[in-house]
Amino acid sequence: MISNYYSFKVNIVDKIFYTEEGNEFPKTAIITLFDKNNKVIISKDFGYIDTIDIYNHIDKNEQLNLDYCYIKNFSITTYRRLRLIDKKDYVSIKGISAKHAFFDSNFNIDFSFIKITEGGINFSNTHFAEGDLNFNNTHFGIEKTDFSYAVFRNKKVDFSNTIFGNKGLNFKNAIFHKGTKDFQYADFGYGDAIFTNTDFSDGDVSFINTNFNDGNVSFKVAHFGKGNVVFHFAKFGKGQISFERTDFGDDKIDFRTVEFNEGKANFNRANFGEGELSFEASSSTQGKITFKRTNFGKGSINFELVECENTDVIFEKAIFGHNDVSFFNSKFNFLSLKSCHLDNYMDLRVKKCNKLNLSDTIARDIIDLKPYDFNVNINTLNLTGMRLLGCIYIDWFDNNVKKIIYRQTNTNFKEKADQFRTLKESFNKTGHYNDEDRSYVEFKRCEAKSKLLETDDKSKVHKIKRYIKYWIQWLTFDQAGYYATDPLRVLMAMVGVYIIFSLLFIVIFFIGDANILSATSAPALTLVERSFYHSAITFLTIGYGDYYPIGWSRVLSPIEGFAGMFLMSYFTVALVRKILR
Repeated sequence: MISNYYSFKVNIVDKIFYTEEGNEFPKTAIITLFDKNNKVIISKDFGYIDTIDIYNHIDKNEQLNLDYCYIKNFSITTYRRLRLIDKKDYVSIKGISAKHAFFDSNFNIDFSFIKITEGGINFSNTHFAEGDLNFNNTHFGIEKTDFSYAVFRNKKVDFSNTIFGNKGLNFKNAIFHKGTKDFQYADFGYGDAIFTNTDFSDGDVSFINTNFNDGNVSFKVAHFGKGNVVFHFAKFGKGQISFERTDFGDDKIDFRTVEFNEGKANFNRANFGEGELSFEASSSTQGKITFKRTNFGKGSINFELVECENTDVIFEKAIFGHNDVSFFNSKFNFLSLKSCHLDNYMDLRVKKCNKLNLSDTIARDIIDLKPYDFNVNINTLNLTGMRLLGCIYIDWFDNNVKKIIYRQTNTNFKEKADQFRTLKESFNKTGHYNDEDRSYVEFKRCEAKSKLLETDDKSKVHKIKRYIKYWIQWLTFDQAGYYATDPLRVLMAMVGVYIIFSLLFIVIFFIGDANILSATSAPALTLVERSFYHSAITFLTIGYGDYYPIGWSRVLSPIEGFAGMFLMSYFTVALVRKILR
């Protein structure tokens, strides 16, 4: 039946009404719907049954068959008063079938404190037109509860403290109008809870302390309008949880302290609008929570104190909008922000995370990983393919940067080199120049190993040449001075090379035709003195000429001269680089 109308009119006539199942009612209710201009939209016939007759059926413990009926002012509270039953005592009803029915009331449509004893409740395609709707503290029995395609035009719908059966609950394609919808402390049994494509419209929706148990829960393609959506303290079980493509509206969305337990939760392609979003202190014992291609709108996003130590939380290609995002002091097994756009401050100071994936992200602001008042325990960090337009606040030692990059098992040396280069650029922006140097060294090391190991060359000769080239570069550029980042190490390398060459001059004197002779009448020096003196003036390219080499010493001397010139230049570059920066 049409849900979007302005007013309606009911006309009761003395005409027998037959339902599709063959049930007979002595009177017919003709319901006409009007638009804002008082034009008729549609007119439809229903069977008419008086509420007194319904109460008599309850007295006889008969199942209520209200299919295709118009019911006016039905109230279990009125029934209690007429039967002198205490207002908190449950009224037992065998079962209720009210498919395609039309409920109307001047006050409340009241099903509170009833207990279904045998059958279930079927309100599929039912229309609740006027008056508040109250299912407070209702026990829906062991059979399936069906509100699919139902229309709720009530300003207040109350399902708080209800207990649904273990065969499932169905609100698929139901339509709520403006007003509050209260499911606080409801227990959905162990069947599936289906809210697929449900339109909650404007008004607050509350699932506070709701227990969804182990059944599957689906809010797929559901729509929430203006008003707060609250799942605070809700508990899910082992079933699949789907909020895929759900539109949460533009007000506050509250998933604080929600227990997802073992269920796999799917928020893929959901739209959280412009309101504040909080998953603070929510938890999951294991499983997976995904936010793939989710649009988080413009509100602040809070994932602080989350307890997902054994759970993977995936935000691939999510859009985080224009507000800060915080994962402060949370625990994850695997936290992935792969291919996300991080346009604002991102607090990733997690308490514990086995794997943190920031690959292929575009970061335009600060990504904060630097410990503050607790250790940021990240086992593996992946920055492959990141486009860093902002900066990363991270500490080389406190965050164990070198280890968390090298621990990656699914990246090659080329990808690791790219990550260290990204960190080098970030350290430069934040003024951490010593950490920039450390990142640069690891970048060059990984780049060199990548060229060594990842080149497809089947020729043994070329492989040998490649390895020789690698080890020469490793010795001269890496070990001698950490790629010109450590002038003190270059200076130590200079001293070491000088001593080695001095000793070599002594060795070749005993094993070959080699000597260092004096060209002057100055007092003669011993062999050791001549070797160290000649080595010094050769290494430093001074060349006084008072001593000159003969034999194999002539071969060794120019080699040392070249080594000295190279290392002095290397030292100059490293020293100037430090001073200028």
